[in-house]
Amino acid sequence: MYLEFHGFREKPFNLTPDPRFVFLSKVHREAFAHLLYGINNRVGFICLTGEVGSGKTTVLRALLSQLDPNHCRTALIFNPCLSAPELLQHINRELGIPTCSSDSPNLLDDLNLFLLQQSAEGRTVVLVIDEAQNLQATVLEQIRLISNLETDKEKLIQIILSGQPELIPILERKEMRQLSQRITVRYHLQPMDFQDTVSYIHRRIVVAGGKGGDLFSGRALWRIYRYSQGLPRLINAACDRALLAAYARDTGRVSSRIAKETIIDLKKNRTSSTKKRPLILIPAFVMLSAIFGGAIYVNWDEFVGSFNASLPMEAKEEHTKKTSLLTAQFSRAMAAELGAISESESARRAFNSLASLWNVLPVPEGSDLKDFNGMEQAAGDRKLRHHRFSGNLGALLRIDYPAVLELVLPSIPGKRYISLVGVENGQLLVSPPLMERTSLSFSELETHWSGHGFLLWSDPLNLLGRMSSGARGDHINRLQRLLKEAGAFSGPLTDVYDSGTLSAVKEFQSSRGIEPDGIIGGQTLMLLYRSGDRTEIPSLAGGRK
Repeated sequence: MYLEFHGFREKPFNLTPDPRFVFLSKVHREAFAHLLYGINNRVGFICLTGEVGSGKTTVLRALLSQLDPNHCRTALIFNPCLSAPELLQHINRELGIPTCSSDSPNLLDDLNLFLLQQSAEGRTVVLVIDEAQNLQATVLEQIRLISNLETDKEKLIQIILSGQPELIPILERKEMRQLSQRITVRYHLQPMDFQDTVSYIHRRIVVAGGKGGDLFSGRALWRIYRYSQGLPRLINAACDRALLAAYARDTGRVSSRIAKETIIDLKKNRTSSTKKRPLILIPAFVMLSAIFGGAIYVNWDEFVGSFNASLPMEAKEEHTKKTSLLTAQFSRAMAAELGAISESESARRAFNSLASLWNVLPVPEGSDLKDFNGMEQAAGDRKLRHHRFSGNLGALLRIDYPAVLELVLPSIPGKRYISLVGVENGQLLVSPPLMERTSLSFSELETHWSGHGFLLWSDPLNLLGRMSSGARGDHINRLQRLLKEAGAFSGPLTDVYDSGTLSAVKEFQSSRGIEPDGIIGGQTLMLLYRSGDRTEIPSLAGGRK
């Protein structure tokens, strides 16, 4: 409908996958590298997880298209709702193995002979199973048996399990431990950041025949990113609907207002479909109400907005106009103030706001910090560790550490920075002050925040990078004590990183909203230190804990 109007040869934002439109963001390239590493090193099992619409299938298709058919044989299983014998039949059919039997032992023998032949000819066999979170336990056990096909030196088949986050707890079940222990390469696909989202939209426009330059305004792109949270499927839905709305209004550019109204419509449609669900889902609402208070705290401005919906129409419109005017005025004033200083000076001031909370020396004037890389060096010089954050304000507040936030101001080149140092009375406390204000609303900050942050933290027990299964020593004892203080470990202090310690780490991670991978990374340690009382740590909730 809008193709000729906007100058497209074809629809740029179809939801169906098309290899011509493939765009690999930073996270997609990293996922691709993990998969390729696992295949080239013949690790046997690889696991790729990610949210619905995050681009897992795109990564898999890109991988399969890159594998040399002269050196690889591939099988792709899209339908996981199969019995164990049916799975074997599908695998053999995909690999071109002739068979007349439907009996599992015979099918497995045929597969084994084929794998031995391919290995002798120097080829690698790759099996990809998509939507693996829907596999039955008996089918997962069959996959484990397939992985046992090996020679004395290497695995005969490389198996990639790809699925939604629900796959992770399935593999963590006790009865799945034999399979889980075989998965040595794992990667969880995160959503794209703002910059990659913009590049993704631009590429699809260009491939479809459009010019791509000014079709979406900067504010429209930001609204689409905030709505989609960097998930390609939601980006496509929002952009397609926005282009249709622009066509209906006879304008060749998607403005911020058009994007906003489009997103409101999309959210309404999602809400309407939810209302049509069976009444049996009502008990789920009771559970969700338990976290309602926290949702209000994290999304205060949206809550106020929904309350205002009950006002008379004229009062509501007047309130909206005043709010929009004040927000626009503040944004212009903020851009003018931050634009008057350099990117490096902005980074220095924001970093020093955190440095004062940690009681370390500030970065002197004239130093060239410029970005997070410079802050990383400054943190190391002050014997502090750093953590780079990517996500939303709710996730950042759960970590409860002050953070330098990266701001994107369309009217000025480069980045600018501000520190989030606290939360008080539903407002975000910031430093240095902006326009003589030391607090901002959630919406004021989110309007210009890129979603990236930089956090300082301390590792006084020197635990980072020293944990591995079976490790022994005093540092394991110190870790177990931290877990015990956090209420996640009740066993004896063994000085051994055993299965009980691993389970305690995963339990703690799950309770804090971290992927329960058992890896003692920076974020896990930050939250462990926060849970204890042995150290003084700056807190967004106020003061030092």
